Amino acid sequence: MSNTFAVIGGSEAYNLLKSDKLQGERIGRVETPFGDSQAVYKIDGENGSFLFLSRHGEKGYSRTAPYVNYRANIYALKEHGIRQIVSWSGPGAINTEYKIGQYVVVDDLIDETKDREYTFFENKGIGFIRQSPVFCPGLRQSIIDSLKSLKFDYAEGGTYVCTQGPRLETPAEIKKYASFGSDLVGMTLIPEVFLAKELEMCYASICYVTNYAEGIVESEYRPGELFDGLSSDKDRKAVANSVSRFPVIIETLAGNINKHNMNCKCQLSMERYKKNGIIGDDWHEWITS
Repeated sequence: MSNTFAVIGGSEAYNLLKSDKLQGERIGRVETPFGDSQAVYKIDGENGSFLFLSRHGEKGYSRTAPYVNYRANIYALKEHGIRQIVSWSGPGAINTEYKIGQYVVVDDLIDETKDREYTFFENKGIGFIRQSPVFCPGLRQSIIDSLKSLKFDYAEGGTYVCTQGPRLETPAEIKKYASFGSDLVGMTLIPEVFLAKELEMCYASICYVTNYAEGIVESEYRPGELFDGLSSDKDRKAVANSVSRFPVIIETLAGNINKHNMNCKCQLSMERYKKNGIIGDDWHEWITS
């Protein structure tokens, strides 16, 4: 049986690979029209196998969010027959109801990025895709069911504002994002989710809170530390604990993944163009023709 489920690992994914907490076969990079993807792994677990890709690098944090080749990574997973993608991301919290290390299953996005490669369909007349719901409802429910069964602390729902990076945000920017209704601020979910939707793939994300955003709580500037003092020793321990749980979360999710996705509309996002004869069934031709 071919794999239809993949995980895109965020920060610390490379450490899980190096420590063998995620064990599997290295399939390798995929050559795409947009350059090479990050290396793809096949992970075999008790609840079935899935594919895994470390967004920021295979052996370390080698590429910050603005320079991730999102198009190549999504294309590579589609090439491998993937239909559902779960990613993880470690944003900062604007909403003080969230606790450091807590998981958040976000349900909406605000785009504050600039000049990223947002679409597979450059200079074409296709790609007008509705963005509500932003994330696959069935896949989100599978994540929630998995976290609930593991009795891990999580929040259901939240708005993630995606900034350009790699710099962190100013206090005034955080005030602006709070006024927009943002709960979390990070750098990686855009354009990943939109690209997945263009290729008719389900996508949802598990966030874990790494720190409070600039100006939300008083934080002494400490050069040489992670986020220059926005994250305390206690915070880092909580975050490390949350990241260490991702292998068991993913393993549990692999067992739940098909419960809510039987009639998923994510996989019909390009249906209008097919009905009108603008594109055919071969998704490669949507991009290259």
